[in-house]
Amino acid sequence: MKEVHVAVGVVRQGNRILIARRPDEAHQGGLLEFPGGKVEPGERVQQALVRELDEEVGIHIAEGDLQPVIGIRHDYGDKRVFLDVWETVRFQGEPHGREGQPVQWLALDALSDDDFPAANRPIIRASRLPHQYPITGGAGLDGGTLVAQTCRHLAELSPSICLFRAPWLSREAYLDAAGQLLDWCSARSIRLMLHGDPKLLESVPAAGIHLPWRVAGQLDTRPLASSGLLGVSCHQVDELAHAARLGADFATLGPVARTASHPDMAPIGWARFTDLVATATVPVYALGGLALNQVNQARKAGAQGVAGIGMWWRN
Repeated sequence: MKEVHVAVGVVRQGNRILIARRPDEAHQGGLLEFPGGKVEPGERVQQALVRELDEEVGIHIAEGDLQPVIGIRHDYGDKRVFLDVWETVRFQGEPHGREGQPVQWLALDALSDDDFPAANRPIIRASRLPHQYPITGGAGLDGGTLVAQTCRHLAELSPSICLFRAPWLSREAYLDAAGQLLDWCSARSIRLMLHGDPKLLESVPAAGIHLPWRVAGQLDTRPLASSGLLGVSCHQVDELAHAARLGADFATLGPVARTASHPDMAPIGWARFTDLVATATVPVYALGGLALNQVNQARKAGAQGVAGIGMWWRN
């Protein structure tokens, strides 16, 4: 079955996204979609998206204002597509349905999976996630000291999400520290992710859970409600596929470069990372030995952004 290459645009206006409705007679008719269209022979994806956004919704954008978001391959059974997704916050013109289709601005929080074709759903995830995913360090610290250092680091970075990872703490000490952190983060609109057993969320109602592979590999179904975020640590292609089957909202993949926290693990490098991410159907953060300023490099390789400890944590 031939694969259809489709250029897809995530057009942002503040916290709102431009959304169109598919014609009833079209494939997946009646559902909402991100505007875009088929890449014609000889076209680059950016060229195709500039043309499609003009033809479909009457807005003009420059190729240089497009940033990669995610690439998604999806088999509908009767049709196989590759969604090549790019975003922009700069455009000229007032969006309107030039082909008679309804268009509207919707808040990110108002985007519902059930309203979109299945292949579009990872785009919603990617649009809601930041490009930096900091993970706590401080190996060996007691809970109180770790909380204090985490708050200090978070105050300096001001991220929108953070993973609290402390496998050296007992379960009781971890939950106590996580509870303190959740109060601090909630007051500052930082989404706190817990690390390890999904049942931790029963005691500390954080934003979600990040599963190490040793936990994720034992699961067959998504271990939490759809309202919570689910992350999975991955290192190879079959693990990325398993994360998608679990309904993960995102994954981390690495180490891309050599890292002090896992010195015994050989780095996969950017070339291998790019190849692996091309198979993924969930947003993927590049992990391991990276810096905060490598976000653009990671995104060009197909990543959501960068994740890690050393990129922001200083003991």
